[in-house]
Order: sequence, then structure tokens, then C-alpha cells
Amino acid sequence: MAKKQDLIAYCGLYCGDCFGHTQTVPDLARDLRKELRRYRFDLMADMLAQVPFFKEFKDYDKCYNVLGTMVKMRCNRTCRGNGGPPDCKIRNCARKKKIEGCWECGDFAACENLKILEPHHGKAHLKNLRKIKKQGPTAFIEGKRYWHTAK
Repeated sequence: MAKKQDLIAYCGLYCGDCFGHTQTVPDLARDLRKELRRYRFDLMADMLAQVPFFKEFKDYDKCYNVLGTMVKMRCNRTCRGNGGPPDCKIRNCARKKKIEGCWECGDFAACENLKILEPHHGKAHLKNLRKIKKQGPTAFIEGKRYWHTAK
């Protein structure tokens, strides 16, 4: 098991807060699929789809397939352990600069490499980076962390 400080990604996100690392969502999706098969819910969905109130069940197969994809969303390695995209520009930049994380770089607020996170995390990574820079990694781990923010 990784040490808590090893769970801080270079970008300021915390791997310990990620559903892929905790595997909570993949496990729940796996278990739900198992129960749906046990109850032969595909047959129930076909029947329910005929009722106007339950018309959404016509898309049951798509839902079942999405759950299957969610089962695959596991991350067994942290960012520092080379998890995530193998060609991550953020990780490569921090390693090249020989810094522990972007919080040690004076340009992180305007960094183009970090912008790739915004569609999924908003400005959470920037909030985290400011907290780590101000408080240090230990206080960051013990305090409130951000995974997604609107701004």
C-alpha cells in the first residue's frame, strides 16, 4: 500500500480520493452486474420497456455495458508509481525539473500542461497546489482536498 504522501499526484490531485484508485465504483459496478444477471434483469427490462412509465428500460443493454466499462476503471498504480497516462506531460515536466510536484514550480498557476485537467476537475488541482505550497504535503493530506470544483 502506498504511503499517504505518495498518493499526492504531481498536479495536486490526491490519488487516494480517486474512484479508480479506491476501486469503489468499479467494485460496485461489478457487484451490480452480478446481481442483475442473478435476477435475469434483462428479461425484466424487456417487459418493463413496454410500459410507458418505464420506457427508459429500452436502453437497459447500454446501461449494462456502461457498468462493464466502469468495472475496468481501476488504477492499481498511483501517479508517482507511473499510473495514469504513460506520457503524462505534467509528471514528465515535474520529473525533468526534479521537483516533488507542481507546487514547487513558480509557474503552476499559468501552466499549459495543467489545463488538461480542467474539463474533469475544474480548478481543483490549482486549489490543491496552493494549499500544498502554503501548508505542506502533510497538512494537505490531513485537511480538505478538492477533486472537482466549478471554478
